[in-house]
Amino acid sequence: MVNDRTDHDRLFKELLQTFFSEFMYLFFPAAYRAIDFSHLRFLQQEVFTDITAGEKNLVDILVETRLKQEPGMILVHVETQAYAQKDFNERMFRYFSRLYEKYRCRILPVAVFSYDQPRDEEDSFNIEFPFLEVLRFKFYKLELRKLQWRDYAAGDNPVAAALLSKMGFKAEERVKVRLEFMRMLARMKLDPARAELLGGFFEAYLKLNRKEEEEFSLELGKIDREEAEAIMQITTSWHEKGRAEGIKEGIKEGIKEGKLETARAALKKGLPEDVVAEITGLDLETVRRLKGGLN
Repeated sequence: MVNDRTDHDRLFKELLQTFFSEFMYLFFPAAYRAIDFSHLRFLQQEVFTDITAGEKNLVDILVETRLKQEPGMILVHVETQAYAQKDFNERMFRYFSRLYEKYRCRILPVAVFSYDQPRDEEDSFNIEFPFLEVLRFKFYKLELRKLQWRDYAAGDNPVAAALLSKMGFKAEERVKVRLEFMRMLARMKLDPARAELLGGFFEAYLKLNRKEEEEFSLELGKIDREEAEAIMQITTSWHEKGRAEGIKEGIKEGIKEGKLETARAALKKGLPEDVVAEITGLDLETVRRLKGGLN
């Protein structure tokens, strides 16, 4: 499971940047029909400093694009939110105002809420008096836990496949959700890199335990044989890559440990720290820590 905010942001950023048009098509069809996806550029993350609060905030995803048959660029700002935050709607407005101040163009704001429990989030921020409405700011919102996973499992949209893991399902449906995810992958016939991206995203949020894996194998035996073989081919490829990565890491660790042993032996013989660092390829700070451990 994903517990770190950085990992969550990275996973969503990779997914939405790789399948941005599919994301818009699936959840915001009116905007999808208007946007010219032949002109698409992901901008560097914007950093906004809040001096009052004493913190820095990063815009998650910022896309430069344009509308069909219209001149000039527009921006699409997508903010992914994994935890409840007071006045999040105001934060969306602050980001909007900072972006508008810098780029001076039309901006489409989108908020994706991926809480573990359903919530009712605001999709606007208003400033008004009894005698005057000063501001009515609106943004697209997507609350994943309120979506029923079965409504999206029959299609072939890669974003829908990955996000099944964050949609609404019962605890006893976990195995079924995993099975339908794998069936979607088999149908889509994506290249290995994209299939791995979807698989990594899905398993970060919905990873079966040993008992559930056994149930999954039983369910796999009940579907069409050709489809089951395609699924097994995908999972076998992932396992083989995982083993290969494990072997690589093992080799790296072995090499590192060998260097450390060489460094310890050299330090015991009284060689200077800088000479030991040069011989072993270790950084000087590591050598110094090793020497301190010998005392």
